[in-house]
Order: sequence, then structure tokens, then C-alpha cells
Amino acid sequence: MALRGLAGSGPGSRGPLDEAVAADKEREAPAVVVAGATPEDDEEDEGRSRGLLRWDGFSAWLHCVCVVGFDLELGQAVEVIYPQHSRLTDKEKTNICYLSFPDSNSGCLGDTQFCFRFRQSSGRRVSLHCLLDQFDKDLPVYLKKDPAYFYGYVYFRQVRDKTLKRGYFQKSLVLISKLPYIHFFHTVLKQIAPEYFEKNEPYLEAACNDVDRWPAPVPGKTLYLPIMGVVMKVRIPTCHDKPGTTQIVQLTQQGDAHISVILPTVHEVDLFRCFCPVFLHSQMLWELVLLGEPLVVMAPSPSESSETVLALVNCISPLKYFSDFRPYFTIHDSEFKEYTTRTQAPPSVILGVTNPFFAKTLQHWPHIIRIGDLKPAGEIPKQVKVKKLKNLKTLDSKPGVYTSYKPYLNRDEDIIKQLQKGVQQKRPSEAQSVILRRYFLELTQSFIIPLERYVASLMPLQKSISPWKSPPQLRQFLPEEFMKTLEKTGPQLTSRIKGDWIGLYRHFLKSPNFDGWFKTRRKEMTQKLEALHLEALCEEDLLLWTQKHTEVETVDLVLKLKNKLLQADREHLPVKPDTMEKLRTHIDAIILALPEDLQGILLKTSMT
Repeated sequence: MALRGLAGSGPGSRGPLDEAVAADKEREAPAVVVAGATPEDDEEDEGRSRGLLRWDGFSAWLHCVCVVGFDLELGQAVEVIYPQHSRLTDKEKTNICYLSFPDSNSGCLGDTQFCFRFRQSSGRRVSLHCLLDQFDKDLPVYLKKDPAYFYGYVYFRQVRDKTLKRGYFQKSLVLISKLPYIHFFHTVLKQIAPEYFEKNEPYLEAACNDVDRWPAPVPGKTLYLPIMGVVMKVRIPTCHDKPGTTQIVQLTQQGDAHISVILPTVHEVDLFRCFCPVFLHSQMLWELVLLGEPLVVMAPSPSESSETVLALVNCISPLKYFSDFRPYFTIHDSEFKEYTTRTQAPPSVILGVTNPFFAKTLQHWPHIIRIGDLKPAGEIPKQVKVKKLKNLKTLDSKPGVYTSYKPYLNRDEDIIKQLQKGVQQKRPSEAQSVILRRYFLELTQSFIIPLERYVASLMPLQKSISPWKSPPQLRQFLPEEFMKTLEKTGPQLTSRIKGDWIGLYRHFLKSPNFDGWFKTRRKEMTQKLEALHLEALCEEDLLLWTQKHTEVETVDLVLKLKNKLLQADREHLPVKPDTMEKLRTHIDAIILALPEDLQGILLKTSMT
């Protein structure tokens, strides 16, 4: 069936899209595949406009789209996987099936949106999209994709339907992606899911073809993304953005009259709405997340559990949370046994759960947050208390933070008063979130700046870099040496909060978050040393050097320089473009000074 015919079945007028889709209007679309159907081998040979394979544009944003329904005999089942060449293992399909529906006790009538995260099957070859690899380096560390995990973004509908044996229509439209752009994909689903439930596969097919025509998810660029008559304007953050700023607002212009949706963020959740029931303890929760402590969020529905888990992970930004987290976790999850075993200490993971069974299964976990229904903006639930774990017996227990954890830092009463005043004055949830996000950001930065300062001191001096020796090594991170620096250059310089900062650092240095952070910084600094070494080489008169050395040594130098070029390109070393050009010129000059037979061999190796 032609896409042209399908597009006509969408919303009446597609005015803003006319220009965006004109070039591709005639492109043919393959039929939607029902789960279990055999993909056509020649699928990817279709449509090569933009010089890309068919579906490359789609793959830059999504792995696939699934429709999960309820079958009286089979239970939850994947009814549709689109596009048809998308690969999912049986284990991945099973996880998607169970994670795409709320637990039966949740009683989610109507439309519900939530998010889940699941492990990619170990049997599958880790294949990363070339475009994503290219742009990943410019993303902030907390938005870089994790090759071992998929995200699932769900729009679930449950409504009464007397024509069905079960009496209910139950179906989920699920977007599977490597990208952690929670707010963005939930917005996409809001645009397409309600109409999909009315118009079924042809509508889904047309929507996927729109996604396939989107520009690549380039960080820092303003992107205009048309989908089924709506144009979304988004900007993906870069690692160069100042933390806590929203660039898209500054980019909004009067000429944007044709834009239907402007997203100020692609990844952030409503922080205050999620922390609202527990904001008296928000600083303690920040400590628990920072230290990678095992945390369970017990909530009445997947929406509440997933939003709260994502808010917790987000609260230590711009630090990345390096442990595993599951916004919505069920007893059918393939990691259920691994994460609920009592034979070893609970792992460093944040789980969001709704099934009452977990109250018993996870009661040995050290930190449990029990929340009730999240209130709409303007309302504030009764503040929960910190309670002893032995008081948690069932999921029906009263809301509270069940832990015996003693925070290292004294509670900041100022932020609590500020948020309470906002509630009394009926300040919008968005504004409250800005205040809370800024507070968490300043807290995290006060904590991390002394570490950044110390790690920067481990870098060798630039004068120690010799072009004729391997780049020098970084000095070793010595915890006690770092602790001594805190007396003069500790967090007291930027934070008013008192408490046992030293104890917090000692605990942090043993956590997965420190391990992940330091490995990332060490890699960046090692790459910087490699880049400085390249620059030092370029400043040398290499041709003069070759005149004083043998042909064998000269050939060895050429091969080493070529390897340096390959490494710089492969590892995206922070090298200036003119440095690379200088190095290529040096290599060419050295080769031309050699005998012709050697020239031929060396030029041939540069072409392979």
C-alpha cells in the first residue's frame, strides 16, 4: 500500500508538513508486520533519498515500534512489530510484553503513559547505529546511550468494551529506543497513540514513515520534526551547554507560527511533582542516589513509579547515575531472581514497582520509598515521614521513606521553606521544579568541584610531553591525598550546607557512581594527553628528522604517524582540525622524500 494513500487517512490537513515531506511523498511503504512474520530480505534496498538506506532515519531515533495486546488464551502478546526488519529476541519480546501493561492491581482505566528500561539480550550482537555513535560524543554524559539497555515508552489504553469477551479493550503502543529522551517520546506518543487506537496499522505505518524522514538527533541543533500533521521543535543538549539552562527558549522566534509543539526539554521529568510527597527528605534521597544505594520505589501505578525513579536518577545531574535503574519492574522481568535474591546483599539499583508482592520480596532492602497517588499541580499531599523498615509489611502500608540511613549532611531548611511558600502561593509545578532542580544542581556541583579540581591536578604538565616519547601517564588518584585538599578547597567554598562532607566523600569513593565518573574523566584526560602529543609532533621538523635517520626508522615513523591519525579519528580525540591537516602534510612530505619503491608501498597502505 502506498504511503500517499495512508497519509490521507491521518488528520485532515498536513499544511506544515507539505514542504517537509514533498521530496518523499511518492515513496512506497512496506506493510506493517505482525509479530512472527518473516522480514523481507530486500527491505533495506527501498527508498534511498538522502543517500541513506531505507529506515536509517527511523533507526537513528527508534529501534522499533510494538503493539502489545491482551489475548484471553495467551495473555499479553506482541501483535505488531514495525518496521518489519526490526530484530527482537524472544527474551526481549517477553520483557516488552510484561512491561507494557500495568499490574492488574493498578486499576489503570483510561489512558496511561509510563516508561520502562530493560537489558538487551546477551545473545544478540551489540550493533550500534553509526549515526548515533557519531553524535554520542557531543552529548552530556548523563544522556549518552547505554549499549546494553533499551528504553520502552508506553501509551496504554484500557476502556470498557462489551463486544469483547473480557469486557475491556486493553492495548499498548510502545516505542523502543536506545535514547533516554523521556519527555520527548512521551510527547510523540501523546500525538500519535490516541488516533492509532482509532485507525490502527495504516496510521502507524504513516507515522513511522514520518519518523524515517526526520533529521538525525544531532546535539545542539534546533530540530523540526513533523509527525502526522504536527511539527515539534526540539533541541538535544550538548556537553558544552551550561548545566541548568534551557537553550530552546532562547531559540524560539516569531517565525515559528507553523510549529505546533515546542519542547523546552527532551529528557527531564516534572521533578517537583515526583518529589512532592517526600520533599522534606529530598536531600537525604539525593545522598542515597549519589552513593548508589539500593532503592525501591513502591507506587500505585507504573506512571508514578517510572516518573519517581527517573526523577531520582535525574537529581544528581550533571553527574551520571552509573548503576542500573528500572523505572517499572515486574515479577516477570528476566532479572527478577537476580535482583530479589536474599543470598547476597541487594545490588546497587533503583527499582520502581507496583505489585504488592514486592513488599514481601524486597523487605530486606535497606531503603524503600512508598508513595501514594501523585497529586495534580497546586495540591500537596501530606508529607511522609522516615520510618523504620520493620514497619513495612505490605504495599498497603502508609506512604513513607522506610530506612535506617543517617544522612551525612544537615538538612537545608531554606529550600524546604522556599518550596512550602511556593505551595501556599499556588506557584506552578514547573516553577517549583526549576527551584528544586537548581538546588540539586548546586548541591551536586558543590560536591563534585573539589573532585574535579583534584583530578585536574593529576594531569602531567604540558612541558613534560615530548614528541619522541610516549605520552606521560596520569598520576594515581590517592583518596587520602584528595581528602587533605578538602580543608582549603572543599564544598564549604560554594555550599552553605554543614555536615560530615568528609564521610560523604569516603562513602562516595567506594560507590559505582565514583567508579563510573572517574573512568570517564580518566579517559577524557588520557585522550587530551594523546591530542597534546599529536600537536607536539606537528610542531617538529619531521623532514629534518628523517634526514638524520635510516629508511627503516623513517618508514616506522610514517606507520606510527598514520596510526596516530587513525586513533584520533576512531576515538574522536580533541584535536584541532588544522593539527590533523598538518600531520597529513608531514606524512606526505616524508613519503615523497623516500625512494619510489617505498613510496608506492606506503601510499598503498594509506589507501587500505
